[in-house]
Amino acid sequence: MGSYISTYMRSVEAALENESTDWDALKREHLVQIEFIQHERLIHLMVTIMCCLLLFIGMCVFFISELTPFLIVDGLLLILVFCYLIYYFYIENATQKLYRLYNRICLKAEPDNTTVRDAVGTNKMT
Repeated sequence: MGSYISTYMRSVEAALENESTDWDALKREHLVQIEFIQHERLIHLMVTIMCCLLLFIGMCVFFISELTPFLIVDGLLLILVFCYLIYYFYIENATQKLYRLYNRICLKAEPDNTTVRDAVGTNKMT
């Protein structure tokens, strides 16, 4: 998913540089892509929360029973949770960048829209 997002953002950046771009079509397509990535973000948030809950339950069971197998399972879950948190951080930041790209697209499509111009002017474009 990371390479998909990066490739998509590069294509939007290229379209923003091209003055012959159909801004309305790009805007519609960009909203669809944002929806896809928001869905991915939501699913990974739920999976991350579930893994955290399983880790917490596993740790409670280990501390109560002191069974070594639960410590091994907890170690594996801790690695999994750490990886999911890193990925969720990445996808959250990517979604924020897509929002900023959307504002830039709107500014190209509607140059007289002062609300969009103010939003683009106050956010650093990356």
